[in-house]
Amino acid sequence: MTKLFRVEIESISSSKSRSDFSEIDLDLVAEKILESGGIIKPLVLKKTGFEKYEVVEGHFEYYAAVRAYEKNDHETEVNAVVISPESEEAVLKQVEAFRKLESTNPATATSSPVPLTTTNTNSRLTSLELRFENAINDLKIEQKRDSKKFEDEIKEIKGKMPKLMAPLEVFNTLNIVELTFRLKTTGFGDKKATKIAESIETERQKNEFSSLSDVVARVRITHGKKTQKAISSDKMVEIIDSWSKISFN
Repeated sequence: MTKLFRVEIESISSSKSRSDFSEIDLDLVAEKILESGGIIKPLVLKKTGFEKYEVVEGHFEYYAAVRAYEKNDHETEVNAVVISPESEEAVLKQVEAFRKLESTNPATATSSPVPLTTTNTNSRLTSLELRFENAINDLKIEQKRDSKKFEDEIKEIKGKMPKLMAPLEVFNTLNIVELTFRLKTTGFGDKKATKIAESIETERQKNEFSSLSDVVARVRITHGKKTQKAISSDKMVEIIDSWSKISFN
């Protein structure tokens, strides 16, 4: 007695090698299996152990199903006729009879005026072209997806980055408290930072600073009975470098 089952691909083995069949043909049929949701020609299997089966007929279809599983691991089962021990001999004779019929049927050889080898070659070339075209399209889609993802990530990073204020803008716009705080981050003590900030405020009320050199030239503080430059050129370089590394929120 024989029964039709859904059998796990991984529980099936074949006495034939996969290399006996064209990978192009297997790939082509695998695509059709995935499109239709399964093989329409059930495998003929015999049981060899607990949940273990061997292909009796349908070796090509078996390897095509394996290829379909490699492409989509959701395709884990195949339709199969599992022959019982008592009917094995009769089924094997039936399989052999069909094989002989197929090999001796003249209609197979004469149904087309085109040589079989030419037809197979054309079919394989067409299959290769389709696979190549599909691979290119998949690659283009993946590249677009990666490019869009990269652009979105850059935008997100830029959005999170604090807006850096140019040093000249700092000297021209920040109030005395904020300016004092920033000057202290560059190494000035509390008292000196406050004096410099007040001098900057006084000078920029007269005229806005036109450059950092203008800041160096005009900003002065008292030292004893004398006045001196509050920020030297070298110190200005340190200030710019320091502020470029610190995020002020």
